[in-house]
Amino acid sequence: MSLIYQSTRDKNNQVTSSQAILQGLAVDGGLYVPTVIPNIDLDFDFLKNASYQEVAKVILSAFLDDFTEEELSYCIDNAYDKRFDDSVIAPLVKVGEHYNLELFHGNTIAFKDMALSILPYLLTTSAKKEGVENEIVILTATSGDTGKAAMAGFADVPNTQIIVFYPKDGVSEIQKQQMVTQTGDNTHVVAIDGNFDDAQTQVKKMFNDTNLREKMLANNKQFSSANSMNIGRLVPQIVYYVYAYAQLLKNGAIAEGEKVNFSVPTGNFGNILAAYYAKQIGLPINKLICASNENNVLTDFFNTGAYDKNRDFFVTSSPSMDILVSSNLERLVFHATGNNDLETRDLMDKLVQSGKYEISDEMNNNLEDFIAGFASQKQTSDEIATISNKFSYVEDPHTAVANAVYDVYKEGSDDKTITVVVSTASPYKFPRVVVEALTSKTSELDDFALVDELEKLSGVEQPTAVKDLKIAPVLHKTVVDVDQMQDEVEKYLKLK
Repeated sequence: MSLIYQSTRDKNNQVTSSQAILQGLAVDGGLYVPTVIPNIDLDFDFLKNASYQEVAKVILSAFLDDFTEEELSYCIDNAYDKRFDDSVIAPLVKVGEHYNLELFHGNTIAFKDMALSILPYLLTTSAKKEGVENEIVILTATSGDTGKAAMAGFADVPNTQIIVFYPKDGVSEIQKQQMVTQTGDNTHVVAIDGNFDDAQTQVKKMFNDTNLREKMLANNKQFSSANSMNIGRLVPQIVYYVYAYAQLLKNGAIAEGEKVNFSVPTGNFGNILAAYYAKQIGLPINKLICASNENNVLTDFFNTGAYDKNRDFFVTSSPSMDILVSSNLERLVFHATGNNDLETRDLMDKLVQSGKYEISDEMNNNLEDFIAGFASQKQTSDEIATISNKFSYVEDPHTAVANAVYDVYKEGSDDKTITVVVSTASPYKFPRVVVEALTSKTSELDDFALVDELEKLSGVEQPTAVKDLKIAPVLHKTVVDVDQMQDEVEKYLKLK
């Protein structure tokens, strides 16, 4: 029998993995989670010598078990190919006493490529399996990286459209250029006067709008999501945690069964949630270190049990983490309740109504795998400089946040567990932040001149993805107010 997924807000809303991938977000507003954790034989005698693609087949075949072996092979082999500039796909690099898991070797130089390179294949395969003939409209909000990676994956994929909303003043210049220069007749990029939470809230509202859904169906269209709210995006992220552990075994850094820590820069909570699921299937993980920037709502949640988005919002040097409503946390909260859909729905309703909720002591005890901390912008900048000076290794600001938080945890806990810092983006995606950290000077150069400067400082050749941006024409110039987002969707899709 196939693994079943249910909504976090209604246990009776149950679907197969292909149906969950097609829907993206449950119609009741919840997120799909597996009803049971699949039993996977993590045979590290095999896995430590396996390719990334082979590890992916082991994990995905268990979580997406209504896909045939041939279907999964098609999706995996087409996703993890020469679009990655390193054949290893996710290299593990020793940096001092810890390791960095580099997830930025795809064609948009950020970790979102790891899952969004395969999502279009999973989604179009799901549509065929389910006999869906409607045009699939990918509707997504981005804090900087998901949008570009999703468009790169879905550009010109038959029978799909993709609409991306991003905060016009809340992404780096390189991130913005990557989006507004995106080619593809089925891509549409819209800047909003607001922040990521505003965009995400409106996207969720459109998913849950019954009238809009019916209008879409009347026009032979249906929504799906490329955010990590979609399990087709979330499940592939489990793969690289298993792969990282296997590589540690292969290079002799750990013995089989020895536990490791992962420090993860965290915004919408999908990346670290994938690590949590990796632990649930048996990966030997000691602590999951949830690293935030000054938008530290998650730090407070794990330290107090109270989630409160009613606070100042900061635009920081690590913009992909500038989030106060971490959507994927709902999945963890659901598991912390003992998989109680009614209790989860009540907590999420409180978040909508008052902007906050508090979990019970018993639920809090179920979150002992997590350690949380945050780094200020100065700590982030100092960390970039320190890592570069000590180890001749240049990090982007999000990775530096994870490193800084790990350093504080290590000093305060005396935890000597081997730790992997999840490196989520190339420093070339944030050249201003990195160059100013390395030189301790504010630069008046534009971001593309700073790319050249970063190349000189780091000795690392700038990626082709960045070189190509310099000459790419701007194709998307639309800017709307937050309350005009649905109007823009209906206009673009020509809904009658």
